[in-house]
Amino acid sequence: MIRVIIERHIAETLETTYEQAAKNTLQEAVSADGFISGESLRNANDPNHRLILSNWRSVQDWHRWFASEERKEMMNVLNPMLETEEKITILEQA
Repeated sequence: MIRVIIERHIAETLETTYEQAAKNTLQEAVSADGFISGESLRNANDPNHRLILSNWRSVQDWHRWFASEERKEMMNVLNPMLETEEKITILEQA
């Protein structure tokens, strides 16, 4: 199992719009092969800083989802709401 951390910084005033789009993206990911679980967290000191934590069966499953047309379509909706490009970290157990 791997864990993927996605860090996003949302542009001012777009928090509500982002929330709905992010929920839609998570709903799509749930049906992806190899998806185990996921959650979205808001930085308590910066409401525009978000972390998405997801667990995947393997790196290959994550890469398949990352390159999927479904995720690309969702990111076309999310990207205009972000101040910076999302940062993705893939973690494995040591």
